[in-house]
Amino acid sequence: MYQFAPAELSKLSAQANVLAEKLTQKTARIGIIGLGYVGMPLALEFAKKGFSVMGVDVSSKKVELLNNGENFIEDLNDHEVKEMVDKGLLKGSTQYASLESADVVYICVPTPFNSNKDPDLTYILDAGRQMATAMTPGKLIILKSTTFPGTTEDYLLPLIDESGFKAGVDYYAAFSPERVDPGNKVYHTGNTPIVVGGINEDSSLLAAWTNNQIVDQVYVVDNPRIAELEKLLENIFRSVNIALVNELALLCERIGGINVWEVSEAAGTKPFGFMKFLPGPGVGGHCIPIDPYYLSWLAREYDFETKFITLAANVNESMPYHVVHKVVKQIASQPITLQQSRVLILGASFKKNVRDLRHSPSEPIMQLLLKEGVGQVDYTDPWAPEYIVGGKTYYSVDITPEVLQSYQCVVLITDHDDFDLSYILEHVQCLVDTRNATRTITANREKIILIGYTPEKTKVVMGH
Repeated sequence: MYQFAPAELSKLSAQANVLAEKLTQKTARIGIIGLGYVGMPLALEFAKKGFSVMGVDVSSKKVELLNNGENFIEDLNDHEVKEMVDKGLLKGSTQYASLESADVVYICVPTPFNSNKDPDLTYILDAGRQMATAMTPGKLIILKSTTFPGTTEDYLLPLIDESGFKAGVDYYAAFSPERVDPGNKVYHTGNTPIVVGGINEDSSLLAAWTNNQIVDQVYVVDNPRIAELEKLLENIFRSVNIALVNELALLCERIGGINVWEVSEAAGTKPFGFMKFLPGPGVGGHCIPIDPYYLSWLAREYDFETKFITLAANVNESMPYHVVHKVVKQIASQPITLQQSRVLILGASFKKNVRDLRHSPSEPIMQLLLKEGVGQVDYTDPWAPEYIVGGKTYYSVDITPEVLQSYQCVVLITDHDDFDLSYILEHVQCLVDTRNATRTITANREKIILIGYTPEKTKVVMGH
């Protein structure tokens, strides 16, 4: 691996240098397939640098909003989106034919898993088939969707090759993983270092130079497989460490008298050899709940079991069950049957201060509560007015003293800054806090049930 510098372009072949020169002169046309959390920020960054950008999406609604200059991604600046559209640098289409004139095409489509938790490459494969109809010589194709090693070379490119153009000969190809963190106010698409891995030297250098137009730090690895696995490692690292503190939280509850949140904060004071992670009600977002299974699926293809990684994923997936157990236990202590009880969920999005609902732990928690027999489950979230759970559409409840008092238990899943927890605690019967968001509140603490902490101390066992 090495950090790319423009001097590396001297290694390009004469044919590849044509595209490099277009990028240098900002005459290269950029295509983006998928106008979601990855594709739209990428499109905006290139437009801001003066490139002509065409975004393609299956959603005619997104395309219509974009062409009207309306932003639909919360992390982006509304004014910047409108400005780029008004300048004619940013456009949208539902037609892949609009990418025929593109010099560089990024593929930024979803990569979910199926009911068996095996990779679902439907969107990538469809993008490959469609791109085969819009190919021209000299194009650079960059896949950004998180996936398992081998996807670019073994699944995507053979479909594009059906156009009659051959990867590495007639066009260039690389994998460059997305590194989007919704709600992050410090790191975004324009300043987060990028990794690229091309199918040959020309592809790697062109992909690096393309990304270098919008990001200062670009790192080149030997091939797409390394870049694909690197991305999985990033997210599995988080999954494993979150699972570690989640398991420690369960142990602290069992022991009693030890607050796991204070344990983690104390360990975080060490300036080396430790990275602080916090427990929670489960993991959410597009990557962490999915990526471990992408790798475990690939491992099975080689008769290898990723025991450690799969175990961590299982621990994280068990946390919604633990939260529900705590809620049911609290209801059982009240003079009401489970079937008559009402529970309110605070927060539907998977992390604070964002609208992203993908794989939020709120969904399984709501479903499990209903399965356990809770009479009514509602939610409130200023960032999400509607929430589909189990095929049913729920609507965010407006918080008032009367509303809060009508629930036997309130559960904080997402610690949005909008939630006035002091106010909420005044009016609820009990609050299950899965985020330690009530740590600074002194009043009404007897109403708080904190995940990762049981006040009672266990019996001291003397030495041997």
